[in-house]
Amino acid sequence: MAKIFFKSPKPSLSRPPPFFHFSTPFSLLSSSKPLNFNHKRSFNLSLKPPNSSNLFRNYSTPPGTECPVPLDQQPINEYQNLSTSFPFSWASGDLVEYASRLFATGLSFGLLVGLPVSWFGSVGFDHDPVKVVLGSFLSGLFVVTLAVLRMYLGWAYVGNRLLSATVEYEETGWYDGQIWVKTAEILARDRLLGSFQVKPVLIRLKNSLVALAISLFISVALLINYEGSQKELRKLSMEGGDRVVAGVYNDNSARSFEPDAFCGEPQLEPEPEPEPEPEPGLLAE
Repeated sequence: MAKIFFKSPKPSLSRPPPFFHFSTPFSLLSSSKPLNFNHKRSFNLSLKPPNSSNLFRNYSTPPGTECPVPLDQQPINEYQNLSTSFPFSWASGDLVEYASRLFATGLSFGLLVGLPVSWFGSVGFDHDPVKVVLGSFLSGLFVVTLAVLRMYLGWAYVGNRLLSATVEYEETGWYDGQIWVKTAEILARDRLLGSFQVKPVLIRLKNSLVALAISLFISVALLINYEGSQKELRKLSMEGGDRVVAGVYNDNSARSFEPDAFCGEPQLEPEPEPEPEPEPGLLAE
């Protein structure tokens, strides 16, 4: 049986094999130590979610996007300015800090402004202390309600501009208003910011307004009820004759039972007796 051998030509020595490069350091090729390609990678398996405030640090417009809106009228910059301004930054902070600041605001206004006004507006603290305390409390509560309402309006305005697909802006004044349609990238970024940063603040402010409105209603009802009872007492004390309870006690009955107590005082005229009402049958005749 005949055998056929195929002899391949030898590679040319003018160039190295394709898997060798002249850029490879000869120290690595000549080293006797084997190369270790089993690199160990470490992965962070922590389940703690990242801080939401770190997700929106770069507020600049994405490169390559032509945005004709001025920088101070862009919703992303309006949100940044609002979150750092007074007193709007209170609503986006910690809940305990937010409540303590509102309480301090109402207390300081009630003591410094509401209490002196209630003091000089009434006869005096010794005469009517309940009215003075209720007036100062109402003044502080009313100021806190106005502050929360102002914060809610500001955050609602910025939230609507973030969630909207269009941006209304003014180039130089109110007479040249324009509307710019957001790109897909900017719209996604603004809506993500509005949903996770602005909406929780609005929910907190809404709950605060509801609680303050209930407190104001209860305080006003207590003050009106107290004023009505005080007026009734003053009216009964200033009336002469039947000045306590009609049909139970009057000066004439007291004179009949205790004549010595009214010695030297002029005799009171007897009260006229009411005329009897005619019967319906007599009127018909």
